[in-house]
Amino acid sequence: MENLYAALLGYLLGSIPFGLLLTKAAGMGDVRQIGSGNIGATNVLRTGNKGLAAATLLLDGLKGFAPVWIAGQLWGGPAMAFAAGAAVIGHCFPVWLGFKGGKGVATNAGVSFGLAWPIGLAYALVWLSILAIFRISSLAGMSAVVAAAAAAPLFGYPEYFPILAAIAGLIIYLHRENIARLIKGEEPKVGGKK
Repeated sequence: MENLYAALLGYLLGSIPFGLLLTKAAGMGDVRQIGSGNIGATNVLRTGNKGLAAATLLLDGLKGFAPVWIAGQLWGGPAMAFAAGAAVIGHCFPVWLGFKGGKGVATNAGVSFGLAWPIGLAYALVWLSILAIFRISSLAGMSAVVAAAAAAPLFGYPEYFPILAAIAGLIIYLHRENIARLIKGEEPKVGGKK
């Protein structure tokens, strides 16, 4: 039952659509009507409001971190993994938005830090490095999720590898259109022309 509670907590917190709530509160309309139609920070950035995008990034990370941390305090390690997976699923498939959300990159950053700070650090370093070098958000995000899964056994947390690998698989699948554009050399760069 503890794992079920952790998963429910993760899903409910993960499904809070901060990108949508923030853009609506700022009078910028429905973020789902622009760009990719997603509710994540990258699409919020397409509104031209960097502050809202940064706030979305932070809050989406926090909603991944919080349920994992809470599950760890209440129920221990196995429950943390259930909360982690459910938080990302909640962000990607929120029941409140007809199961169409974001792609889980920022939420998984929070999840990674919640599971173990070395995993989160590996995630952040790879994400920021790839973004700085190539300026392609999708490439940075996919690289980071793979790095987190690889970091788990490398840094002594093999019990978290299965959930992080499953999350990585989901996030990469959700980026399949981005992958097609990357192959064609058509994926937009952060700060580039639309």
